Amino acid sequence: MDNFGPAGEFLRISEHYRRMTDEELLAIARESSELTPDAQQALANELSQRRLKIPPEEPPAPRYPVPAADPNNPSPYDEDRQLVTICTVWSLSDALQVQALLDRAGIPFYMGREMATGVDAVTSNFADGVNVQVMSIGWPWARTAMQNYEPKNDPTPREISEPDATPVRCPKCHSEEVIFEELVPAGVADQSSPKYRWTCDSCGHEWEDDGGVVQET
Repeated sequence: MDNFGPAGEFLRISEHYRRMTDEELLAIARESSELTPDAQQALANELSQRRLKIPPEEPPAPRYPVPAADPNNPSPYDEDRQLVTICTVWSLSDALQVQALLDRAGIPFYMGREMATGVDAVTSNFADGVNVQVMSIGWPWARTAMQNYEPKNDPTPREISEPDATPVRCPKCHSEEVIFEELVPAGVADQSSPKYRWTCDSCGHEWEDDGGVVQET
């Protein structure tokens, strides 16, 4: 049986990495913490010789698109998509609690200046307070969900104030005589947003929307 010894083993590993493509080396480099010290050193040497740098991982795609009005193409749902602040969280644990409550209710939310759609994407300092916002159309359901919110690290606890009500209008006749039928749960497989089902009492038009996309029924 061949006995390479420490020096021989290092050379064997170095030769193994030398035969790999750049893509293969970069893939191994992303998991370098699992390698032995000799393998890590040999890998670092090969990456240096090829002048390869490990690219940063792409951030995960947001679970919900950030609503934005187009001034050149106004939509009748722009008012429904306006964001309102429902609370401010001051710790990671409180943020996770809010996320769990809103996720359970199927309500899209946005945290901090970075408009993060999940706690794991928040880069703001919780010690400075991080605002949590929802679309105004989802406020009634968010308010109900937040009744179970019990912050553990809120230095200024206070009741949630209700924002000015924004009327829902029929996209066909623009009447405000609109009847809310039901909240259609968000899809799990494609992580789609929840839908709101409406009926116009004036013209009888029925539709679903999520604050931006309208689907005829």
